[in-house]
This record gives sequence, C-alpha cells and structure tokens, in this order.
Amino acid sequence: MKTLTATAIQMVSTPDVADNLRTAAGLIERAAGAGATLAVLPEYFAIMGQRDTDKLAVAEAFGRGLIQDFLAAQADRHGLWLVGGTVPLAAPGATRVRNASLVFDSTGICVGRYDKIHLFGFDNGSEHYAEADTIEAGNTPLVLDTPFGRLGVAVCYDLRFPELFRTAGEVDIWALPAAFTATTGRAHWEVLLRARAIENQCFVVASAQGGVHQSGRETWGHSMIVDPWGQVLALHEAGPGLASAELKASQLERVRKVLPALAHRRL
Repeated sequence: MKTLTATAIQMVSTPDVADNLRTAAGLIERAAGAGATLAVLPEYFAIMGQRDTDKLAVAEAFGRGLIQDFLAAQADRHGLWLVGGTVPLAAPGATRVRNASLVFDSTGICVGRYDKIHLFGFDNGSEHYAEADTIEAGNTPLVLDTPFGRLGVAVCYDLRFPELFRTAGEVDIWALPAAFTATTGRAHWEVLLRARAIENQCFVVASAQGGVHQSGRETWGHSMIVDPWGQVLALHEAGPGLASAELKASQLERVRKVLPALAHRRL
C-alpha cells in the first residue's frame, strides 16, 4: 500500500437526481481540493425517493446513463479514484434493480462493479424496511488492485456480515457507502466499522447519508475513516460534508507486523 489521502463524502440526498448530482459535484470538488486520491460517495447518493420504488424509474443499463456519465466525468476531471456510492442498475424484469457500487479510476474508466449482496430488512413496529422488495441481491465480492493498494467495496448492511470481508482476503482499504437508519446507526454503526477495521487490519472509508430526507426517513450520518488499529481518523456527524484523512502505509505495515493476526488465522 502507498500513503494517500481519502475522503468519505456525506450527503442528505433528495428525490431529485439533478439536485443530488449538483451537490455531489460540489463535494467531490472540495475533496479534490483537499488532495484526495480516493473519494467515496454514500449509498443512494443520486436518489433517496419519497418511496422505495422511485429508484426504479431512474434505473440505468450498466455502462451508460446520466448517473454513470456523471461519475466518470467527475473522476476524470479531478484525477481521483471515485467509488460512486450506489447506482440503481437495471435488473431482469421491471420490479427490481441492482444496488451497484461502481469504481472509477482517475481517468474516468469504470474498473469495478459491486452489486450489494446483503439486503436490509428491519421492522420494529414503527419503522419498516425491506430492500428485497425493490432490489435484486448480488453474489460476488469485489476487490481491486489499485496504484495505492488493494481496495475492497462493500455496501451498508454488508457491514454486519464479517464473512464477506474475510473471504476477500488481505485488503488494504475497504470503501463502504451506506445509508444507515438513525435507529440502527446510533446503536451499531461505529462499533461495526471499528470491528471490521480491527479484525481485518485495514483502513475503512465509510460514507453515509446523514440527515432527515424528504420522505421523513432519518439517516445516521457519522461518515468516518477508521485505521487498522480501530482508531477514528476523521468524522463528519450530520448534514452534507467531508471526512478526510491521510491513510499511512507505515501505519498499516506496523499493525500487521506487531500483531500479525492475519497470518495467525486457522479457520
């Protein structure tokens, strides 16, 4: 791994795709201005609809479309690697989409696609979420070799499934776009992020939705960057903004040397 600056971008996305893209463009420009080599947008950055079905109307075929063209242009314009939050990509049939995180290199080429594997379901009597109603699950993890190290991508609810991170092997940085609810985020967001960083001895760049959306849904925010020792390097609590930090190769190497837990695995 090479030392780099990474940025987790936080948003409070609306049902208006054009509005969200303008907001994202401004935040990406700020990240680039701060020297980011890697920027990560949150889950559903391009649309948080009034209804879960709203994303079906803006679904794109993989490889072309307004949202994908935007991400490619932003990565190329600013010369940074961009994890494009998630994009609704067309799935067979008209009732569901793939919730896909696309990775663009610093020239704007899409070099990786990860379709969210674990779909969120929650019902506490007052809040109800069932992503499987509108999303078709993926089945393949994504890890990429980049100029700055091995980069893995997971999305939101995936965070609760440590086996996904383990099966990916040795990864230097995990990007995690998310839209955690305020209820679950308050209880579990930070502890899960720190646990994944500690047990996999890696950096985690977690970008979240963070505020009250037009639908009334409240997301937890608290976008953060965590180091391989489990320390929070940067945090943005609420509203649109950035959490940026230098990811030091020396820190990663030191943790893996003094506590070689990855080499000690037996299962």
